[in-house]
Amino acid sequence: MIYLFFAILFVEMLTILLLLFKTPLRKLLIIGLDRAKRGTAPLVVKSVAATFFVIMMYNVYSVMEIKRRPADVNNPTDQIILAYHMLEAALMGFSLFLTLMIDRLHHYIRELRMLRKTMETTKKQSRAAEEFKNKGADEVRHLNEEMIKMRNEMKKLETKYSAMEKEVKSAEANSLALKHQSEGFILEYDRLLAENENLKEQLRAIDESLSHSNGKKDT
Repeated sequence: MIYLFFAILFVEMLTILLLLFKTPLRKLLIIGLDRAKRGTAPLVVKSVAATFFVIMMYNVYSVMEIKRRPADVNNPTDQIILAYHMLEAALMGFSLFLTLMIDRLHHYIRELRMLRKTMETTKKQSRAAEEFKNKGADEVRHLNEEMIKMRNEMKKLETKYSAMEKEVKSAEANSLALKHQSEGFILEYDRLLAENENLKEQLRAIDESLSHSNGKKDT
């Protein structure tokens, strides 16, 4: 039984050393412990630990019981049994302590791995947010440049529209002046036509009077 406890202690100490130092076996050991803690395995480990604890307490009780006896009653066999129980209790207690250390080390290593993954995810999200922010800033700057270009184009169009509006107004004014001038020409033309008709009438009247006076002279 003592040799079994020594073997268990050796395995537990080797496990702790593998967990403490980063080696290729450490990852395999952590994977194995992760799988061992699934299902009914934790219950089995707790049952074995409880059994060890009960046996250790029995050994402690046996040691206390032997020590309570008078010194003259104890024989060499009792001394051997006392040493055996003390060694067995010490080995069991140390084994339970190492088991607790293995459990805590595995727990902290797993928490550390999860924390590192969370930090890496946070860094990636932060990097993505920073890239999105920079990209957004570039897009905003590009949009501002486009807006400035559009404003300049609008100013040019407004200037061109003002010039065209002035030209239209000038053309309208010239058209109105030409209209008034043409109306004046028409009125002048009508007046000249009327004067021409009057002159024709006067000439006709003069011709008739001359013809009439010539007729009288011939008679």
